[in-house]
Amino acid sequence: MDFLKCGVDEAGRGPLAGPVVIAAVIFDIRKRIAGVKDSKKLTANEREDLYYKILDHCKEFSVSIIHNSVIDKINILKATMAGMENCLNLLDCLKIKILIDGNYFKFDNNRHVKYNFETIIKGDEKIFEISCASIIAKVTRDRLMKDFHEKYPGYKLNSNKGYPTKEHIKAVKLLGTTEIHRLSFCKKFLAI
Repeated sequence: MDFLKCGVDEAGRGPLAGPVVIAAVIFDIRKRIAGVKDSKKLTANEREDLYYKILDHCKEFSVSIIHNSVIDKINILKATMAGMENCLNLLDCLKIKILIDGNYFKFDNNRHVKYNFETIIKGDEKIFEISCASIIAKVTRDRLMKDFHEKYPGYKLNSNKGYPTKEHIKAVKLLGTTEIHRLSFCKKFLAI
């Protein structure tokens, strides 16, 4: 277990539409994959290529998808923490150091204290395991948003991935919201 570390990251905290996706990945610290870095600094093709390499070389991984209706109900921070807890519950990592992107990690009733964890600001830029989790989360979420684009083509979700771009805001104002929009976010950002 001394050679294993778990990285945790999410994709999709800020969009107007779609889920937040959290990923956790356990790696042997002696194994590395060339080209892995923060998913935001990679092209879509690079992420797809690395996604498969990560899955082939990691010890274990898990993904949790928290849908927009849950985000609206409990808020994005609690939804993200719920996704992290889901991911960690699926993995055997109680004796493994867990590295989490960001500066916050807390579950209800202090259930997080059973883990040996460290939060790292900009961890997706600094820590290999977190970068791997970042890539898994981003690729998973992007695939979901491409599927949603097929159902709701007027919103250009294949390109904006649900984020509040000018085209997406214009589409929401013109077409209204869909079942995948975060109504709490839309009200805040669009005053609708």
